[in-house]
Amino acid sequence: QVQLVESGGGLVQAGDSLRLSCVVSGRPFSSYAMGWFRQAPGKEREYVTGISSSGGRTYYIGSVQGRFTISRDNAKNTVYLQMNRLKPEDTAVYYCAASRRTMPAGGYEYNYWGQGTQVTVSS
Repeated sequence: QVQLVESGGGLVQAGDSLRLSCVVSGRPFSSYAMGWFRQAPGKEREYVTGISSSGGRTYYIGSVQGRFTISRDNAKNTVYLQMNRLKPEDTAVYYCAASRRTMPAGGYEYNYWGQGTQVTVSS
């Protein structure tokens, strides 16, 4: 059983930074690619960023490119999402996800999900 627990969400102002963390338990963390998704009210869940199992490859959706950074610490079974220069449109519930693939081709290849953490950016 794989469990993912996110933390680090909160209420911030536009232009601020926030770092999300996700701790994974259950199977060797280094075997999973990891990703972050988000879902804003009334919208579909969106694949924001992903990182390969080794950490050598990353993916970002265009709207966060240059502002968000995904990283992982395999010794701590943790994946991070550093979010800088936050905008009101970044407001959403952010979900951590794990994939059995080395590097998923898309959001549909993620297998395990956390419960989510709320990020609210005020203007």
